[in-house]
Amino acid sequence: MFDPHSLPLVQMHQIVKSFGDNRVLRGVDLEIRPGEVVCVIGPSGSGKSTLLRCVNQLTVPDSGFVRFDGRLMGLRETAGRLRRLTEAEVLAQREHIGMVFQHFELFPHMTVMENITEAPRRVAGETKEAAERSATQLLGQVGLADKAQAYPGQLSGGQKQRVAIARALAMRPRLMLFDEPTSALDPELVGEVLTVMRSLAQEGMTMMVVTHEMGFAREVADTLVFMDGGVVVESGVPEELLANPQHQRTRTFLERVA
Repeated sequence: MFDPHSLPLVQMHQIVKSFGDNRVLRGVDLEIRPGEVVCVIGPSGSGKSTLLRCVNQLTVPDSGFVRFDGRLMGLRETAGRLRRLTEAEVLAQREHIGMVFQHFELFPHMTVMENITEAPRRVAGETKEAAERSATQLLGQVGLADKAQAYPGQLSGGQKQRVAIARALAMRPRLMLFDEPTSALDPELVGEVLTVMRSLAQEGMTMMVVTHEMGFAREVADTLVFMDGGVVVESGVPEELLANPQHQRTRTFLERVA
């Protein structure tokens, strides 16, 4: 159980982002505390995934800033001015932030074991033996202990996504970002991925999850955030927000997805 009075692990302040003439984010503030599970819901095009990607700077905000554990992401303040970090410096900042994508993003030419051990060996400098020990443990954790030598093309969508989760966990992240992790899966495969995510939440992993899975959000989230039109319309405890939304935009959305 997270402490709502603890210092935020993630602070997002007045995040603005446009793609051409399309202003996707319009000044978003959001905080995530250690051990907290934040689920972000809203219609397509509301800015959910863009906001998520701003956390680890896969998408660079036009203005505003993100702090992770008190440190600016992607920026350095020098003599009162902000300057953009190099890509190598940003990569180093991402080391403790895991991300799971909608379409898995596994390396098709690598085995499951190689996919999971690649970053620990190349980025964290782990030995092959240590990385493989950790990967074996993680594959057991996600229910795929027998798939270490399989290739992604031999796996179902649900299995690929569980490998992707294990790969992200291999870097021992302090924060996990999930960008609609079940939306590319056949309905019968969704449950196996959500089961792994539930167990991570129960173990105290800090998580930000963009999702359309309302049942999962109701059950697992500590905080539910509803976005529309590039802004946070409202946020709160899932049971309260879902049962008694304060804004008409939220009510209309929930009626459509119920």
